[in-house]
Amino acid sequence: MQLLPPQKSEALALVLLRVGCAWFIFVWAVNKILAPQQYQKLASYYDSVDLGIWQVYAIAGVQIAICLLVFAGWARIVSYAALAAMHGFTILREWPKYLDPFAINDEGFPVNRGVTVALCAFLAMVALWLLRHRDHWSLDAVLAARKAKT
Repeated sequence: MQLLPPQKSEALALVLLRVGCAWFIFVWAVNKILAPQQYQKLASYYDSVDLGIWQVYAIAGVQIAICLLVFAGWARIVSYAALAAMHGFTILREWPKYLDPFAINDEGFPVNRGVTVALCAFLAMVALWLLRHRDHWSLDAVLAARKAKT
């Protein structure tokens, strides 16, 4: 028994995927505004880059803008790719942890399982980009459908 016709089911699935992926990055971007010093420390530690507070705010602003585009489904080719690329940078920075997902520290705590979540989120973002043409309830698609009717 199908609850929705296939096209509506796909559209709903992609809305959920789009919102979930955008929310995942949005939370991190807003945290850059709420606690910019934390991001300064991370950039220094991981990338050996010293960022000023305003640079952190600018990065957060760009990330938030991309997330809002993705939430709406606007400029899908670019915005979905930008979201995946943004998170892909994080994946690349922590690549060695992916090679040892079951590492346990001296206290018996699994230290690399968080990267599993990050990898799943990245793969979801790639899937969203690959399926962008089927995202029928995106702002792009709704506007294109309206334009086609006129």
